[in-house]
Amino acid sequence: MTCTASPFILQPLKSPKPTKPYSLFKSHKTLTLICSSESSNKPHKKSPMNSDAPPKRKPRKPSHGTSRRSVLKKTFIQEQVNFTAPISDDPVVGIIGGGMSGLICALDLEKRGIRSTVFDTGIHGLGGRMGTRIIDPQPLVFDHAAQFFTVSDPTFAELVDGWSKKGLVRHWQGTIGNLEAGGQFTPLPPSPPRYIAVNGMRPLADSILSQTSMIDVVRPCWISTLEPFNGMWHVSENGKPRGKFDAIVIAHNGKCANRLLASSGLPLIARQMKRLELSSIWALLAAFEDPLPMPTSFPFEGAFVKGIESVSWMANNTKKLFGPPSSGPDCWTFFSTAYFGKRNKVPQESIPTVTAERVKETMLEGVENALGLGKNSLKRPFYTRVQLWGAALPTNTPDIPCIFDPHGRAGICGDWLLGSSLEAAALSGMALANQIGDYFQSGGERPDEFAVGLDKEFQPLKGHDIGQFPGLDSKEEIQEAQAQPVQLTT
Repeated sequence: MTCTASPFILQPLKSPKPTKPYSLFKSHKTLTLICSSESSNKPHKKSPMNSDAPPKRKPRKPSHGTSRRSVLKKTFIQEQVNFTAPISDDPVVGIIGGGMSGLICALDLEKRGIRSTVFDTGIHGLGGRMGTRIIDPQPLVFDHAAQFFTVSDPTFAELVDGWSKKGLVRHWQGTIGNLEAGGQFTPLPPSPPRYIAVNGMRPLADSILSQTSMIDVVRPCWISTLEPFNGMWHVSENGKPRGKFDAIVIAHNGKCANRLLASSGLPLIARQMKRLELSSIWALLAAFEDPLPMPTSFPFEGAFVKGIESVSWMANNTKKLFGPPSSGPDCWTFFSTAYFGKRNKVPQESIPTVTAERVKETMLEGVENALGLGKNSLKRPFYTRVQLWGAALPTNTPDIPCIFDPHGRAGICGDWLLGSSLEAAALSGMALANQIGDYFQSGGERPDEFAVGLDKEFQPLKGHDIGQFPGLDSKEEIQEAQAQPVQLTT
């Protein structure tokens, strides 16, 4: 095995000029690291412990607190990996991220006869933003991330139909609409259908891979290093080897993904990931002994809140998941606006108690205002929990199904590549799986033909603060959005 830098292609990395289009691998100059399994003419020493593993590096300084500028600097000075080793007859793909896009990518790779391993940080289960929190002993059940989804794409519709036949999802028959400050509620039409997971979003995520045979799942696991060696990608978690793979999929985003890519040897992919902008959203989970007072003749189960800075969405999980006849406490999920999230952003790993209390009280006051109730007239919930989604939803997008670097044998999938919906996430995972499958089938020849999305420009993304729901907005709202293409507040 050799891993050498060719003197003929080592060039200073230059950022492309924004006013001129450029070809993917010809005019964009990078430092290139050639990785192959061919023998070198020069003798080299093998590791005495394990010649099939990359040489150990000196311990790195902790990346916590790394500034965006320092990560960006590392991104643009790193060398571009260029794999030349033949593709294995039985390739394996490492997928970092077990949200909707990563899970569907693994599922569709299996359809192509390709094995994969999904690494996910989830302690309670898979799903990413398909999160459901269950509080014992009642239990109290909250969908505390994705609330529901719609279907507009035929391929996604086929997938959802399969879930429906298995009893995993169903139509949400409850009333949802727009709630103006002061209690004025306007219901949305029943079409397009809204879908919810029968037992909460997370059980749906956990069930997606339940009947697969070529997919391994490792969680909780925080992949911290990607290293190219001997024609393969070696991944590790804080120095602990987690496997080697013929290709890598990055199916998550935010600061952790940026740190992982900053010195990975994938500057083209890292640059695209760095262009992504994400909003921050506060979630308040609250359980009430009695039903909330409804100010209108519409006892709604979900509402997009208008005119309240601290609340953009509210939904009754008890009624949504278990139906109107359900007894017991009402478990509500409230989401803030992106503007409120930005103003009150703190490290989500360690939220100060004083901040959590202030956010809770401000959001409950916002609920009062939205329902048109007097100050302090809302009965106190007997259970509350606040959570900050620091990297909640994308506010810009390259509007392309996936990104794939065939020279580095690495790709990205995620909802943000097409929008901010579960449908977009699923379609992105499908697209990348097929791109990798086609590339493997080609034997790795003519790699430039399989490059996609590496120089795609981003554009602002419209939608609700809690995401997009294809087909849900009225024609008037769509026309207004098209007439005023303003980027979402982050």
